[in-house]
Amino acid sequence: MFEIIFLIIIICYFFQSFIFAIGVQKNFPQINEEELLTATVIVAARDEEKNILRCLESLNKLVYPEGKLEIILVDDRSTDKTGEIINKFIKGKERFKKIISKEPKGKLKGKTNALASGIEVAKGEIIFTTDADCSVKPTWIIKTASYYKDYVAMVNGFTTQESVNNFSGMQSIDFIYLLMIASSTINLGKPISCIGNNMSYLKKAYFEVGGYEALPFSVTEDFNLLMAISRLGKYKIIYPMDKETLVTSLACENIKSLYRQKKRWAVGGLGVPLSGFLILINGYLTYLCMLLLPFFYSSVSLYLLIFKLAIDFFILYPIHKRLGIEKNMKYFFIAEIYFIVYVLTLPFLIVLNRKVIWKGREF
Repeated sequence: MFEIIFLIIIICYFFQSFIFAIGVQKNFPQINEEELLTATVIVAARDEEKNILRCLESLNKLVYPEGKLEIILVDDRSTDKTGEIINKFIKGKERFKKIISKEPKGKLKGKTNALASGIEVAKGEIIFTTDADCSVKPTWIIKTASYYKDYVAMVNGFTTQESVNNFSGMQSIDFIYLLMIASSTINLGKPISCIGNNMSYLKKAYFEVGGYEALPFSVTEDFNLLMAISRLGKYKIIYPMDKETLVTSLACENIKSLYRQKKRWAVGGLGVPLSGFLILINGYLTYLCMLLLPFFYSSVSLYLLIFKLAIDFFILYPIHKRLGIEKNMKYFFIAEIYFIVYVLTLPFLIVLNRKVIWKGREF
């Protein structure tokens, strides 16, 4: 009986993965450099003295037509030396501007408030966001902006993580897997997620949904805005897989910070549409079968397990290769073990407690 159940679940997992593979490979037309819209990069930073300089140095190398790019750094009321580091770095650099986030009010709390503060003074037609622990490629803005053709209102990009050991490596594999799903579902017209550290959208579309002031508060403000713009029904949202727009973030340093990150994403993602829950359920059942395999061992079950691993490998490797990060695939097997642990435990942790601790604040 276990073999039959496992077989049915793996068949569903295979077809689901096949659909992901189709969606993530979708290509999109681009515009010429002279057609590029003006752009504003917004980075919300709170207590990032360890990471902010790395981010600033990468932003300073951005390539974009003269006079069409500004970079706004929002000091989200940091209690460390983040503000001092920003001030020192941007001195004499015309593209950069630093502001302090507004006093939190109503629905505007945490990072949402910081981003809203930046957008309020932004001059660009396209808003780009990344995080203070990220580094971007010089081509990040110019290549992403080239996808704003016709009625495209949002362009998302892939993010990887610096991988130096098994702990950071498994997180990098997880990031790409989750963003593969996000990219595929968006490109197929059924958006369920995105990531705010490599995100861009038309400022006019942001204001059409009322901005963050009009949206219900969420600890995943990126997902919130994605769904709001999608509900307008008048714009295209795309998620190209492009090596030139790849952003690199830092992995969580320890289990505690990783747990808090996963919990924040899970709590914020509770508003996903039905398609998102079906994907989660299929994944949960697949990893549950993998966990139960030693108790119902048979040669058939073992072959199904190997088939499942093969599905993941052959869907992830082409993506890693196209993004130029195939070296991270050496962490594939440790990532598969990691998937079993967090996919099966996270739902219970959310049911027991939905409190989110983020950047020293509690939500």
